[in-house]
Amino acid sequence: MISVAEARARILSAFAPLPAEVVALPDALGRVLAEPVVARLTQPPFHAAAMDGWAVRSADIAAATAETPVSLRRIGESSAGHAFAGCVGPGEAVRIFTGAPLPDGADAVVMQEDCSADDATVRIGRAVAAGRFVRQAGFDFTLGEELLPKGRRLTARDIALAAGGNVPWLSVHRRPRIAILATGDEIALPGDPLGPSQIVSTNALGLCALVAAQGGLAHNLGVAKDTADSVAAMAKGAAGCDLLVTTGGAAHGDYDLVRDVLADRGVALEVQTVAMRPGKALMFGRAGGVPLLGLPGNPVSTGVTAVLFLRPVLRVLQGLPPEDDRPPLRARLTTALKANDRREEYLRATLAAGPDGVLTVTPFARQDSAITSLYAQADCLIPRRPDADPEPAGAMVTVLPLADGALSI
Repeated sequence: MISVAEARARILSAFAPLPAEVVALPDALGRVLAEPVVARLTQPPFHAAAMDGWAVRSADIAAATAETPVSLRRIGESSAGHAFAGCVGPGEAVRIFTGAPLPDGADAVVMQEDCSADDATVRIGRAVAAGRFVRQAGFDFTLGEELLPKGRRLTARDIALAAGGNVPWLSVHRRPRIAILATGDEIALPGDPLGPSQIVSTNALGLCALVAAQGGLAHNLGVAKDTADSVAAMAKGAAGCDLLVTTGGAAHGDYDLVRDVLADRGVALEVQTVAMRPGKALMFGRAGGVPLLGLPGNPVSTGVTAVLFLRPVLRVLQGLPPEDDRPPLRARLTTALKANDRREEYLRATLAAGPDGVLTVTPFARQDSAITSLYAQADCLIPRRPDADPEPAGAMVTVLPLADGALSI
């Protein structure tokens, strides 16, 4: 057996970012930039009003107060999309609305609350300095400025920013194509009639959902029977994919059948078993030019190993680092932990805010790798190193969030 760290290193070393493709801006949410986004204009392109009010020359109203307002001649209006064409001269003012271009000659905006007007005159009841309530041209960004860096996963806010920069097309990494193959005579699809010794397939659908949540394209190849011919034939459906993920093996032991099929085809496995719980029976190699990641059959083992090994691969393929750059999350144990054995362990747990505001973590009392109902309730994993000492209640531990979603607003 090898350690989790060594298994991850071997697996991740086999992958590199996928080539770039160009997509329309509305289709870019969740994609990862292969090239920076650069502004194609200056924003705002002109000096603009930050408030509804009156565009004035600040020198004209330097003495204005509520008790002694200054009267100016009203000469026009500037609204968004309809700039005032003239120039503001001494003793003149232009009605202006938020976002509208500041007329030539004016250098400030007075809020409408500090003014009163009729058809010909506006009375200004407050002095303002030059530049007051004016957004200068380029206040947001300028032509040629980098708006979004290479390697960024695009959020809804990023889409809006790129649109503001007048960028209609983006260069992004191609989405990873991941083939998912479940194996086992005991597996039936949800909704299908169940035989007396069958169970419902959960792993393949869960993996497809994780792939989609992480920005990939999942191809569910179905369920292979416990025969070498069935596994080999269905695995051919992974042709053209970036990774084939199998889950489950033969009735006589995890991955015995899949391992045999690969060995018959001269595939050298770089990872076969990992010193971890759950998920010891994990393998990695290449099958017909397509990398293969073999995950355990127990559903929680599948989920945990997918988080630890498949999720980082999906990130690397999209031009991201294997893990995000957020600082490690720490939480206070609500219950004591026993000493660990020689395998690295990943306890399923829930997070909550303690009465003092400190994040707390509670591991489930039952940690069996077949209990999917508890795994669905888990917020995080508590990693425990091999031969770890007992941890008392109240100790601070590092936790690994289980949030599968890659998209953010």
